[in-house]
Amino acid sequence: MPSDDQPVPVFPKPVTLRDVAAQAGVSVATASKALNDQGRMTAETRERIRETARSLGFRPNSLAQSLLRRRSFTVGLLTNDTYGRFSLPLMSGISDALVDKGVSVFLCNVEEDPRLGQMHVDAMLDKRVDGIIATGKRIDRHLPIDLSNLRVPVIYAFTQPDPDAVAFVSDDAGGARLAVEHFCRLGRRRIVHVSGPASFAVVHARAQAYRDVLAENGLPVTEPLLGSWSEAWGHEAVAQLFDGKSDRPDAVFCGNDQIARGVIDALRERGLDVPNDVGVIGFDNWEIVAEATRPPLTSVDMNLTALGREAGLTLLSLVGGTAAAPGIRKLPCRLVVRHSCGRPMDG
Repeated sequence: MPSDDQPVPVFPKPVTLRDVAAQAGVSVATASKALNDQGRMTAETRERIRETARSLGFRPNSLAQSLLRRRSFTVGLLTNDTYGRFSLPLMSGISDALVDKGVSVFLCNVEEDPRLGQMHVDAMLDKRVDGIIATGKRIDRHLPIDLSNLRVPVIYAFTQPDPDAVAFVSDDAGGARLAVEHFCRLGRRRIVHVSGPASFAVVHARAQAYRDVLAENGLPVTEPLLGSWSEAWGHEAVAQLFDGKSDRPDAVFCGNDQIARGVIDALRERGLDVPNDVGVIGFDNWEIVAEATRPPLTSVDMNLTALGREAGLTLLSLVGGTAAAPGIRKLPCRLVVRHSCGRPMDG
């Protein structure tokens, strides 16, 4: 209890719908309809009521709105991407799409645990989420949880979907084409590809695009070198490509930025200049790696933020009752050019 000489704090009384109606000179029912974009009235009246609400600092009761519209204005995001490498930019895009609609997003990491995944899904349904977006750390694996036949819409983004679901993925083959075609425009003629494990579908999609572009340009095709998604593998790949070889590559297209960084370090140790002697392009545009590489790394960006935005907007449409054709939508990648690939070569 405050002492006699301490003032009792006074908190401002919340502005009510009745206050807005009185200030605007309308009934409470009319004020409610205007703020909920319902009912018949002139545009001027609706805007006057909304402006009155803004000037008074009126905040609608979210629980009451949820009950009225039978929506919670929340969306669940499920992922097994423990480090957030892919899920965080996706979530940024999803939030960007939904924030203006008054929808909140909460993230749950299911790891690789079906029991944990089911617990999170049950909790989301108990909270009456409007929908769920599922994402992961690779596009060719399901999350360890069955999301079919739920009572809310489900969108898949950067993970393998259930049959007849709506899904968004990056166009990996298109991204690989951007990289190899860029090398061709720069005048590189001995382009090799160093990528990750053969167990990943994206490895084969990117490798085939690499082969196709070289064949289209009449350039020699060498089989991609496959290893781990690591700097150490990039370092090792350079040894395989350069030790005792007379016809050395003048460009290396790498399956991710970590491999590319290992390639650049290994080339530097051999006294080779990047990009003058050998150009290097990575994949993922992981900025913390790409921008810290010396020289800064040119890389394919999968546009995950834009992908997340599309997933969020599509989920909103489904929640609103608009049908969406099932299937996988491939969104284009973009090439972020830095210094590691060089300028066009003379001649």
